[in-house]
Amino acid sequence: MAVEKKKKTTAAKGKTIKVKLIRSSIACTPKQKATVKGLGLTKMNKTVTLEDTPCVRGMINKIIHMVEVTL
Repeated sequence: MAVEKKKKTTAAKGKTIKVKLIRSSIACTPKQKATVKGLGLTKMNKTVTLEDTPCVRGMINKIIHMVEVTL
């Protein structure tokens, strides 16, 4: 008998964050530009919905001056 394991996801629980890019990443450091790209933000005023995880929160804290966060 094989026992199936269930995957745990935070998106299934409804914990998401909306992140909107409000400042340009032109004059930022390369690390900050990579963080913006890693969050999926490509253009000004673009909004993405992400899972609320410690990893995503840490990325947002690095560029908090450039984004607007909605829970």
